[in-house]
This record gives sequence, structure tokens and C-alpha cells, in this order.
Amino acid sequence: MGKTEMKELQTLLPYFIKHPTVWSNYDKEADAVYLHFKKPNHADHSEMTDDEIIVRYEKNEVVGLTILNASKRNLNF
Repeated sequence: MGKTEMKELQTLLPYFIKHPTVWSNYDKEADAVYLHFKKPNHADHSEMTDDEIIVRYEKNEVVGLTILNASKRNLNF
């Protein structure tokens, strides 16, 4: 696993700890993984990282992630 992926995972850990229940689904047609840290969530802002991950915010709190091109990512654990 590359340094970038490890850094991403380390960045995500606080959200998994804060929100022990995470909902996820994979859309094969869109090749996207959706992670929801809060349900229901009503994102009022989002931004895309350089790694094609969309971070969704509600009142400045991360409430979800959309990971684009999921099947093409090199995740060697």
C-alpha cells in the first residue's frame, strides 16, 4: 500500500471511531463506493480531493464519502 493510501486511511480513522456504524454500498455501473457516517444526512457542501474522493459535509462535519473509480484503485493490504 502506498503512502498516499495509508495517509487517507489514517485520516478516515477518526470518523470510523466517532461513528461506529458506517453504511456503505457499491454501485457497479458508476464504479463508486458510498460511505455514510450519519443517516439521514443532508450534505450542504462537498469537495473532491486530488484522489477523486468526494467528501460530503453537513454543518462542517464530514457525513460521507464517495470514492470514484473504486475498482481501479490499487489497495494491496
